Amino acid sequence: MSTTAINPIKDIVLDLFRNMRVLFMHPNFPGQFQHLAPALQAQGADVRAISFSSAAKTSPIETVHVSYLRGHPQGLDPWVQPLDSKIIRGRSAAAVLNAWCDEEWIPDLIIGHTGWGDMLNLRDIFPSSRILGWFEFYYHARGLDLDFDPEFPPEEALRTKVRLKNLWPLWMLEEVDLGVCPTRFQRDTHPHRYHDKLRVVHEGIDTQRFVPNADITVTLGEGLTLTRQDEVVTFFNRDLEPYRGYHVFMRALPALLRKHPNAHVLIVGGDGVSYGAPPAAGNWKQYFLDEVREALDPRRVHFLGRVPHQTLIGLMQLSRAHVYLTYPFVLSWSLLEAMSCGAPVIGSDTAPVREVITHDDNGLLVDFFVHEGLVEQVSFALKNPEKMQQVGQRARQHIVEHYDLKTVCFPQQLALIKELL
Repeated sequence: MSTTAINPIKDIVLDLFRNMRVLFMHPNFPGQFQHLAPALQAQGADVRAISFSSAAKTSPIETVHVSYLRGHPQGLDPWVQPLDSKIIRGRSAAAVLNAWCDEEWIPDLIIGHTGWGDMLNLRDIFPSSRILGWFEFYYHARGLDLDFDPEFPPEEALRTKVRLKNLWPLWMLEEVDLGVCPTRFQRDTHPHRYHDKLRVVHEGIDTQRFVPNADITVTLGEGLTLTRQDEVVTFFNRDLEPYRGYHVFMRALPALLRKHPNAHVLIVGGDGVSYGAPPAAGNWKQYFLDEVREALDPRRVHFLGRVPHQTLIGLMQLSRAHVYLTYPFVLSWSLLEAMSCGAPVIGSDTAPVREVITHDDNGLLVDFFVHEGLVEQVSFALKNPEKMQQVGQRARQHIVEHYDLKTVCFPQQLALIKELL
């Protein structure tokens, strides 16, 4: 997404930011702060950032790329390694922070993603600074993602391992002055006693970039050209895996293709693992493709791998039925971007999706586990393009009203900073 600075709303006192020292912390900076950091700089703030990535990132912010001090000690219990990784980042970042402190560069405000460990020493190094932390998810041993899918029951030991993941967010909830969660669902996964410290503010969707386009034309590598007149079904995820319902989607395809002999299915995603466990061998993409391969027409099912964001926008604009399935887990940006493009969404009837989609209003909801129901709803979408166009229009309107970057989310972020200071 664009990193162009955005003019804040008029009722934010701009003098608040002038000459303020602001530190951003994210291992892959700018990350979630690609709009906020340059905007504060544009309003006169002295902005610096710490990152652990040496990859080139487009940002006007003075960024220090930190090197890790060490690796894991030999013989370290594997369950402790994630915590040790966070401590390594925290101690590595501390060297830079202490140097700035010695130079008397003391931030008035520190904004960071709390999940990585680099914010470990902030209270000791900068005791007078105000800290705003981004929180993603608080893990549960029961009742959310871990035991949601009966096809993949967790081992009892895994429940303890999952609980250990919460050591760090608990630490950070105590350390920050205020926290931010992108959705109500994500906030509600955190212990209730911290809810008065957590605000729900999404990072925002650029609805001027993610727009409908009735004239979109997409040509695939094999020379196939598709338009909005074609029955196009889309399914996007960073990686194709059970957490995002890939297995349910693949099992629905044979029946869907039989019902719609002219339909084309465009699948975007890698063959790695973003969430959950890998299969015993190979990868999930191939595992579930092999399960239904004999019933699929390879000329109509197109695996596109990972594609540039601009290509993804075109696919969203092209889609006549965009399928988004997820365990009770972090909501994907791609869902909101697809809705902003006016794509008719068929989503899983799970808590994170219900927060943004109302069935038969701005999308359609299906039982995550019933692939026959998914076939029925996708088929309905393909057979009723005029009705689904209206559904897509309401989906876009919902995103504009509640998640627009410039008019909703960015002003909320600025107001949150004003409240904190």
